[in-house]
Amino acid sequence: MAVLGPGGVGGLLAAVLSRAGHRVICLAGEPTARVLRRDGIHVRSPQFGEFTARVEARTELHEPVDLCLVTVKQTALTAAVERIAPEAVADGVVVPLLNGVEHVAELRRRFGEERVVPGVVRVESTRVAPGAVEHGSPFTEIDLAGPPGRLADLAGMLRAAGVRTRVIEDEPTVLWGKLAFLAPFALLTTRHGLPIGRVRTEHRAELTALVAEAAAAGRFCGAAVDPDRTLALYDAFPAEAKSSMQRDAEAGRALELDAIGGALLRAADRQGVPVPLAARLVAELTAGAATRS
Repeated sequence: MAVLGPGGVGGLLAAVLSRAGHRVICLAGEPTARVLRRDGIHVRSPQFGEFTARVEARTELHEPVDLCLVTVKQTALTAAVERIAPEAVADGVVVPLLNGVEHVAELRRRFGEERVVPGVVRVESTRVAPGAVEHGSPFTEIDLAGPPGRLADLAGMLRAAGVRTRVIEDEPTVLWGKLAFLAPFALLTTRHGLPIGRVRTEHRAELTALVAEAAAAGRFCGAAVDPDRTLALYDAFPAEAKSSMQRDAEAGRALELDAIGGALLRAADRQGVPVPLAARLVAELTAGAATRS
């Protein structure tokens, strides 16, 4: 199997799959690939413990693989997929675990409708250096969208590696179930510069309103989204948790604002769903990013 983008999420998945006995090829730039070939991937995790996994590492993929996990940031996707020759996944599946909902169409245009199996991942995991991953959440969960029979072996392989995995036939519910949770989390933690624990107490009204907006947009896109369940997930999240967008803002990296907030606004606009709080937050974050640059 191959992992495109061995960062916080991809590096963690590559390491646990390798530890479970699979041959894993990580695809990255040459400096990162060199480190991975030499040192492997070192993981510190409350779920998996501390260990180092050996992986192969290349800058491009040409040999056939059964599975390719795409775990790059949305901002890097277009350039990153050039590392994968379409014939390398002609008999396998491509599973994108990106934030947002619009990347699936882009990947299907490149690799084919049947090859791409949409998925979402719920985890807090950070690449602190090439080949070094700090896994902060006590869980790693993946939802795959598609026929349960077709995806049973893939789901079983992930579960055997310690990743809690579900297969759900309803693609909009899988993708929007994640976005309806992620958009309020990312937009509010980044806008206020606070972890989720303080957002859910000090900015509860905004959180509740934004969850309702995201859920409404998702429902009009055909997804079964429950705002009460989403709020319950926030309340169960570790208080000190930060969104990946917030971490990117703190580090001065490009934000996935368009993939998360922009996708929400575009979907709402197509369906005629009012999302005034989301629009304001996206505008404020866009202005802030422009000022920093």
